[in-house]
Amino acid sequence: MAALLRVAILGAESSGKSTLAAALAERHGTVWVPEYLREFVETRGRVPVAGDQFFIARTQVAREREASASARGMLICDTTPLMTVLYSRHYFGGEDTQLAALAAGTHYDLTLVTAPDTPWVADGLQRESEAVRQLIYRQLLDELVARRIPHHILHGTLEQRLAQTMPLLAPLLADA
Repeated sequence: MAALLRVAILGAESSGKSTLAAALAERHGTVWVPEYLREFVETRGRVPVAGDQFFIARTQVAREREASASARGMLICDTTPLMTVLYSRHYFGGEDTQLAALAAGTHYDLTLVTAPDTPWVADGLQRESEAVRQLIYRQLLDELVARRIPHHILHGTLEQRLAQTMPLLAPLLADA
């Protein structure tokens, strides 16, 4: 049996990660793992605090493991613990050792980054501002370079992003 290709979609708030994840999963007949943070905020009616960060990232990874059983060749992951690390640094001044270890130990076969070139949309509790979106995006790119994580930045509309993704996925799927 071929190994499951794990695709991470990273990006700042309101940059089209979930839309791209759903479209990629549909196009490839597989499943995607929604961002748990969104569910956390909706079900609890509040933004997370510092003590919630590891729980959020750990739940995200657990949901990836669960979804792997239903995935067909590829698992699309809408965010990773690395994004939780970045937001922990931004909002709480750093990440705890458990979160740092989880982020360091979670790997993906392909990392896609959604550029913040779509309209920013406020959603009540979770999203802060266009300025924060741009700041987090720059910090994400710096962190990916610092960690030597190969990544590809996707720009434009959903269709343009899908078109940019196809040549990146093709050789990986052929090898799987």
